[in-house]
Amino acid sequence: MVKQHNSASTMEIRVGFELELRCPQPTPMIVTLGVHASRATDLLEPDTLQVEPAVPLRSYIDSYGNQCQRLVAPTGVLRLQATGVVADPGRPDPVLPELEQLPVEALPEEALLFLLSSRYCESDLLNDLAWSLFEGSPMGWGRVQAICDFVNNHVRFDYGRSSPTKSALTTYDCREGVCRDFAHLAIAFCRCMNIPARYCTGYLSDIGVPQPHSAMDFSAWFEAYLGDGWHVFDPRNNTPRIGRILIARGRDAADVALTTSFGPSTLESFQVWTA
Repeated sequence: MVKQHNSASTMEIRVGFELELRCPQPTPMIVTLGVHASRATDLLEPDTLQVEPAVPLRSYIDSYGNQCQRLVAPTGVLRLQATGVVADPGRPDPVLPELEQLPVEALPEEALLFLLSSRYCESDLLNDLAWSLFEGSPMGWGRVQAICDFVNNHVRFDYGRSSPTKSALTTYDCREGVCRDFAHLAIAFCRCMNIPARYCTGYLSDIGVPQPHSAMDFSAWFEAYLGDGWHVFDPRNNTPRIGRILIARGRDAADVALTTSFGPSTLESFQVWTA
């Protein structure tokens, strides 16, 4: 249940997950499942990772600033779970149409990486298409919004029509996918138009969304660099949402996998909740 906290506009949102993996042999893993450090001061109850059976954990920060943990999963079923409470401003994603796009030569160095083609966002292969679609759109916020509008209209959401290897180009061609695929296609188009864009994953509540609600899952969106900072866009939902809680950022989904197994593993069950 969402509770008010401190002020009329601030909410307490309980978040969490439980997943089970089966490994036929001891398997090294990287886990990226905790609330991002940028929201650390908002954690009223920390989302400490619980592992069953208990195994040693080693924490580190990756090159994108994400909180990761290393472990070796034993043979059999490994259960990973966490729950926490986050204080959230209770406001929808900001809409700032006045923000301008910086020329490439004026971008900060840390944003340049997010102009490049990556594993799931083949901007080099989509460049001509992107310019034919968006060259006439207003630069800045309006151009990124035009990209989100196109992706939202072009791609049909379908839980059964994605795969771990599906890329932006494949999504454009088949016109079906999940939020991950919407984000990859929009990111690739932004990079084609010289707008830095980075992939995000995290919790997204149903606060303010009419019922019926779909089953909970981790959500994907992206951030574009406009003006002097990064700003949220969500081509899957394509409307400002309340209660977006970041877990990780990267070039694309390859950088922010929830679990990375260095050996065979099978996902047995998976639940996510925000309330």
